[in-house]
Amino acid sequence: MSEAYSPIPELNLLKEFEGRIGRVYYSDGFELREYGADSGLDTWSEHPDFLSRFIPFARANGSGSDYALWRCDDRTDLATLPVVLVGDEGHLYVIARDLMELFQLLLIDSEPMYDFGFLDAEDVEEHSEGHHEFRVWLKQTFGLEPPEDPHALWTGREESDDRFRAWASRFIELDDR
Repeated sequence: MSEAYSPIPELNLLKEFEGRIGRVYYSDGFELREYGADSGLDTWSEHPDFLSRFIPFARANGSGSDYALWRCDDRTDLATLPVVLVGDEGHLYVIARDLMELFQLLLIDSEPMYDFGFLDAEDVEEHSEGHHEFRVWLKQTFGLEPPEDPHALWTGREESDDRFRAWASRFIELDDR
């Protein structure tokens, strides 16, 4: 039996990084949690076709928001699936088009992540304790830097979010954006 954190190599590498730096935040409020564990999605809908399409994997903030991969199709490379924010204040939307985009957004180092559409990395005055190590690790491991234009990333994910909202509306009522 494999001792890997998940079937996703990119998340396994992040889990190893987390293990090396210890119990410090490297992006405000973000931390991996048990892969596939309950994330409160059943408070939105208990329909099996809804719940089976999510793979929760991380906390988004300290108050109960989570990240989950949305199985929008049957692709085998799970790292390319859209990432959904399951918010503790009733938010449910695509925050990133894939894991690499989420990792890049994490470099902004902002909780509760709802600000991505409005923040640049330079706007954050104080970074998390492990932020510098995370930034170096992302550069060395994936060649990722902070987004040059977070607004463009935020706008770019809208197509995925529109698709997500159309799908989710079959099971739940979503608030207007």
